[in-house]
Amino acid sequence: MVNKTIRKALLIAGLAVSVSSPTFAADKPALMMGASASMLSNTCSGCHGDYGASVGPASPVIAGISKDYFIELMQGFANGEVPSTIMGRIAKGYTEDEITLMADFYGDKPFVKAKQEFNDKLVKKGGKLHDKYCEKCHSDGGQSAEDDSGILAGQWTPYLKWSLADYTDGHREMTKKMAKKLKKLVNKEGDKGIDALLAYYASQQ
Repeated sequence: MVNKTIRKALLIAGLAVSVSSPTFAADKPALMMGASASMLSNTCSGCHGDYGASVGPASPVIAGISKDYFIELMQGFANGEVPSTIMGRIAKGYTEDEITLMADFYGDKPFVKAKQEFNDKLVKKGGKLHDKYCEKCHSDGGQSAEDDSGILAGQWTPYLKWSLADYTDGHREMTKKMAKKLKKLVNKEGDKGIDALLAYYASQQ
């Protein structure tokens, strides 16, 4: 009886200490405080693959993307400027310092191009359209991360298509330059032009 009483008292005391612990501070996610960049980034592996090398078309490859672009995206998810399914809720769970750690972690990894099917008959035209409408902001054929605009070459086609739809449907704001170029492309080439662009990016594996 004495032992049970002691155990009960210790349990109550332990709960009291844990509830009053600093790890329950409202300004930081309790489970993330003190976590390393690797630990934080491991939470993304379920959707974005090991080290950000996504193996599924619904989730983009995030390895190797610009650190500034990573931070911009996470902030956009958190404040609702970038539409999402679950990323809005996920992004709100991290502090600015934690997002910066993850940006550094993924930014230092090599971009792993998706292995996917594409219409090889559209690739040549897509390359020409990229050079005409997209190269200034997405240099090196859409492969550069230094533009802070996202890597297009080798990215999953379904993801690119959905992201583009967010822009064209008005769910996500475009820069003035992007809006101008995209309008010219669509007016002249229509949906076939978009398909050619996507085939070109998918071909770079």
